[in-house]
Amino acid sequence: MEKTTLFYTIIFILVIQYLVHQVLEHLNAKRFTSNVPSELSDVFDDVEYQKSQKYKRTNYRFGLFSDGFSLILTLCFLFFGGFEWIDTITRSITDKTIPMALIFFGFMLLGSSILGTPFSYYQTFVIEEKYGFNKTTKKLFFLDKIKGWVLSIVFGGGVLSLFILFYQWTGADFWIYTWILVGSIILFMNLFYSRLIVPLFNKQTPLTDGSLKSAIENYSKKVGFELKNIFVIDGSKRSTKANAYFSGFGKEKRITLFDTLINDLSEEEIVAVLAHEVGHYKRKHIIFNLLVSLGLTGFTLFILSLFINSPEISLAIGVSTPSFHAGLVGFVLLYSPISEVTGLAMNYLSRKFEFQADDYAKKTFDATPLVTSLKKLSKNNLSNLTPHPAYVFVHYSHPPLVERIRNLKA
Repeated sequence: MEKTTLFYTIIFILVIQYLVHQVLEHLNAKRFTSNVPSELSDVFDDVEYQKSQKYKRTNYRFGLFSDGFSLILTLCFLFFGGFEWIDTITRSITDKTIPMALIFFGFMLLGSSILGTPFSYYQTFVIEEKYGFNKTTKKLFFLDKIKGWVLSIVFGGGVLSLFILFYQWTGADFWIYTWILVGSIILFMNLFYSRLIVPLFNKQTPLTDGSLKSAIENYSKKVGFELKNIFVIDGSKRSTKANAYFSGFGKEKRITLFDTLINDLSEEEIVAVLAHEVGHYKRKHIIFNLLVSLGLTGFTLFILSLFINSPEISLAIGVSTPSFHAGLVGFVLLYSPISEVTGLAMNYLSRKFEFQADDYAKKTFDATPLVTSLKKLSKNNLSNLTPHPAYVFVHYSHPPLVERIRNLKA
């Protein structure tokens, strides 16, 4: 099949994105030999810092290989008619629009899983194992994979089917109804993700009565943050890395603490971390992010509605017979530069929000335990202490640790 202008546009986009990514990775890697920032010299000794540097270098080299493999595979798939081949097989099975789309994307999910699992396995059982993070068993690893596939098939397949039904019923206005559907799903997941999805992968138990629970409840009462749901999640069955997060609204809002966090931090430090999370809620960051997500979703769907009927979009990925599913793949690839730009904006706002949440914790609780907790978590996670500013600008949703400490001590 003759290659179109849009085909070469997609190739150009993929190559440029890869090159920009690798330049940023290289700039970041050049700083792996930097000295420990003075603000962190009390936490990292030379041995620990060298370990964190080796960990980052290992991940950098692994990323070079995995990203290169992904690009070469994608380019070969495009140049040698991979999408056309899958489309031909799909059409030999059915000629119905929705079943075709489900089978087409099912093949893509299967192929992606087969090729991606060895990389994920190596990352978990070689790299994370070597540096003492991995606690996942092989049985749990593959069980997680299977659960993820089932969720993708059931949930993703259901949404895609409704997506196409709206397209068939309403024509060019399908994006409005799809926007309402996706918006409802986003809202539902914000409310009930911890209650319905998390239990499929982790066990959550209410925080037992004691001094920690009393300290959290006293702080929540002090700042007028009604909180009845405080849960502990068994994150230690997969990794030694610690975390805490806030989710939900109204009666469904809850704080979830990783058991590793409880083991790593003092009670005062845990309350300081939660004060930061409460800061996000009080500063309306969660509502803002939800509204922006809904807005970007609507914008993307509207742009999709303008191009989905164009045969050139299907031809751009080498599929000779135009279809909804081929057009959707072509659109996603062509739209990716816009996604990159919106991603930069969202990361910038997210970093600003992190500072604001830190300020809230400093104002309503205390900066010192938040600083010590951030230092401990960074040390335990072998975090990058000296990332390149350009890498931070593109990839970081949180400010670098040193910047957060300077802000908290200001």
